[in-house]
Amino acid sequence: MKKVKYPLLFFLILAATKETAAQKDTIVQQRQARQLLRQGNELYKNEKFTDASVAYQKALGENSNYDKATYNLGNALYQTKNFKEAIPQYELTAKTATDPATKAAAFHNIGNAMMESKNYQGAVDAFKNGLRNNPNDDETRYNLAVAQKLADQEKKENKDDKNKDKNKDKNKDKNDDKKDKNKDPKDDSKGDKNKDEKDDQNKDKKQSPDKNKEQNKQKPKPKEGRMSPQQVKQLLESLNNEEKKTQKKMNAKKAKGKKVKQEKDW
Repeated sequence: MKKVKYPLLFFLILAATKETAAQKDTIVQQRQARQLLRQGNELYKNEKFTDASVAYQKALGENSNYDKATYNLGNALYQTKNFKEAIPQYELTAKTATDPATKAAAFHNIGNAMMESKNYQGAVDAFKNGLRNNPNDDETRYNLAVAQKLADQEKKENKDDKNKDKNKDKNKDKNDDKKDKNKDPKDDSKGDKNKDEKDDQNKDKKQSPDKNKEQNKQKPKPKEGRMSPQQVKQLLESLNNEEKKTQKKMNAKKAKGKKVKQEKDW
């Protein structure tokens, strides 16, 4: 009597067993990721932002597609002033989120992080994207106005600096041309003549040291500590410029500090 073999049935059972084991592993990982997320949220509430970042990163290690962990990691990094590291987390959220509110929140925080990094044009673009997803967000609209103002100011300053450099180079070339044109070939002979006169004067000084001493006694000594009118003018201009720069920085900080929301609700 022949034995009946069932190789196909055996492989089907084996494949089903492996698939069931993989599903169990996935479920366990997702459960662990949720638990780590909750731990991170608790640490975040207690303002332990560095520890919260570690918890969120561990959650992503268990489930790399865990959007909530990605977004919350961005918030924790933002709070520890790691703005450049926070931006990619928000960008990933903005890319993968399906609802407009979450996308808007991610773009809002990208704008804030770029403002802190002094990338004002990047902040303008981010806030605009936030408003495209949530046109009624007044905070994003306000931040957009501040970012746009700072971006325009930065462009103007860069343009002024370039114009100053160009004018400086032009003036230098003009002065060099004038020197070449005004140079008299007789100057060389004059220079030799002046050199001879100086040699004669030095010779006289060596021959009559007593006479030189008398002349030095008669010369009035300069008073120490006094400044020329030109030096006083330069000093005042320098102080005035420093005061303007300081005031400009203060105004920029005041503008950034108004209604800047560091994170959206999570």
